Amino acid sequence: MPSPIKQSRPGLLARILPTSNFIFLVVLATFIVASPFLGTLPRGALINSALLTLVLIAGVVVVGARRATLVLAVLLLIPGLVARWVNHFHPDAMPAGVHLIAGMLLLGLVAVEFLRFILRAPRVTAQVLEAGISTYLVFGLLWTLAYMLVGQVDPDAFTFSGESSAGHSMDSFNALYYSFVTLTTMGYGDIVPVSRAARMLAVSEATTGVMYMSILIARLVGMYSTVTPIRDESDQDRPSGSGG
Repeated sequence: MPSPIKQSRPGLLARILPTSNFIFLVVLATFIVASPFLGTLPRGALINSALLTLVLIAGVVVVGARRATLVLAVLLLIPGLVARWVNHFHPDAMPAGVHLIAGMLLLGLVAVEFLRFILRAPRVTAQVLEAGISTYLVFGLLWTLAYMLVGQVDPDAFTFSGESSAGHSMDSFNALYYSFVTLTTMGYGDIVPVSRAARMLAVSEATTGVMYMSILIARLVGMYSTVTPIRDESDQDRPSGSGG
């Protein structure tokens, strides 16, 4: 008589994955909302680095459903976090561009996995909606790191208008603010891209934001229509018991 197959208990990562989209969304939203207030705190830079670390770790959990993407995400996460914290405590020992590039690549991987999940989902669920919102926010954060990188390479890549514009730089908050203003195509004009790289980044982000919203809405409507077919008005007026 063959021995019964012993079912193994799912691992920790497997139990976390069903709610990974929501966890990532909460951590990412917390980072974005808290960013304006961190600059006034004594250890605001430290808290900012800690929150960004949580965002990147949560991003690894999101892509952890597949082994290949998990390995790639970990390979991007480890050097990125090491470079981030070394740069925080010893800025001269580690250029900021290292952790910015690693963070951009990791966030790009997270966005791709979210898009794959949305496009392959058979119906609209809470996870699909969470992935849709998270992807939009990830785009904003990804371009935030890109603007910071351009600002590090070329300090004159952006100009700041207003009376107190002297001494302004593309720091983390200014980059985050400008990124989401550009992503939503509001364009207040208080920060203006000057260099070619900065202008191309702004154009690509605005285009991505508009196209993504169009594709996301079309996809959600398509999934909803597939699950809930739209009835014709003549069918709605017809009595349910009529045969013809």
